[in-house]
Amino acid sequence: MLLEGANKPGAKILVSGGSRCNVTNAQVTDADFWGGRSSIVRRILRAFPSSAAVAFFREIGVSLHEEAGGKLFPDTNRSRDVLDALLRETDRVGATLESGRRVLDVARAKSAHGDFIVTTSTGDLSATAVVLATGGQSLPKTGSDGAGFDIAGRLGHTIVEPTPALAPLLLTGDDSHRELSGVAQDVELTIWIDGRIDVRLRGAILWTHFGVSGPVALDASRHWHRAQIDGHRVAVTINFRPGARFDDVDADWTRQAAEHPRASVQTVLGTMMPASAAAALLHRLAIDGSEALAHFSRDARRRLAHALVEWPLPVSGSRGYNFAEATAGGVALTEIDSSTMGSRICPGLYLVGEMLDVDGRIGGFNFQWAWSTGYVAGRGIAATAI
Repeated sequence: MLLEGANKPGAKILVSGGSRCNVTNAQVTDADFWGGRSSIVRRILRAFPSSAAVAFFREIGVSLHEEAGGKLFPDTNRSRDVLDALLRETDRVGATLESGRRVLDVARAKSAHGDFIVTTSTGDLSATAVVLATGGQSLPKTGSDGAGFDIAGRLGHTIVEPTPALAPLLLTGDDSHRELSGVAQDVELTIWIDGRIDVRLRGAILWTHFGVSGPVALDASRHWHRAQIDGHRVAVTINFRPGARFDDVDADWTRQAAEHPRASVQTVLGTMMPASAAAALLHRLAIDGSEALAHFSRDARRRLAHALVEWPLPVSGSRGYNFAEATAGGVALTEIDSSTMGSRICPGLYLVGEMLDVDGRIGGFNFQWAWSTGYVAGRGIAATAI
């Protein structure tokens, strides 16, 4: 029996991937995830890899195609088709779906068999096994409001404090981001924790009226939030020349001056990034962009080179759970048997997907985590029923 609190199931599937549903990714490894121990994540993913997910969806009538970054979408580009296929398969295998029946609590029954009493909005049920698949706290309007964490906690599990993940970032300071709203560019973000580099992330960033969005900003959000919640000093810098370092960029400007002495600073900079972003950066540095490279001073050149590889991004927070695509934190992964997804704390309880302290980067990875953990849990429950 599948208990769904919402009157209509699958709301998060319908809104995912711009209503196209990024079902999974062509290449999925434990390196695409953060949170719990990578060796445990790897074991679970190997039990049901992305190739198995592709085959499963093909079998239920949803063929997929690959787009940039290995993202796999339904050929119809309709998330509704993914949901409808899953609902048809649910019916075909004989499972009972009860929508509009919210689970309020799960408790141990007072019996020798370790059964559960499931308290719902329309009465109690008894069960020999319970799977918590309630998601995290992202997009709460779709039903993911963190109630599953409360239930798991009452049943004895450790909850790693949740934070938003894959959320747009808010910026403070000047209004440069407002002026650039709608401009996208490829960058590298560096997350600094207590003055040291924690992680570097590459991808597209989108400037907005509130700050920054786009894949790399969304991926960075979980690192910013985790550092904040752990009480660390966290800073973010942006590299407009992904992969390059100061010496590389400074040498490049010197070469450009030798080869194109009459070219203006702004013209050359405009070949490296969107023209509007180039103009905004020069303005913030108080550098005259109309100046010819032949007259570009060493001091100004080095200031520009440094800004290009390590410009402070004044992050003040994120847009929170209402805009986050995933949740970081959750049930500690060490409290789960990775061969069955069964609880080591409460026998008969199984936990899957975003309930766990695992979150993937953008690109279909969180859906794959849901498919893999769901598959492992299904097999684990089936084995105990034989």
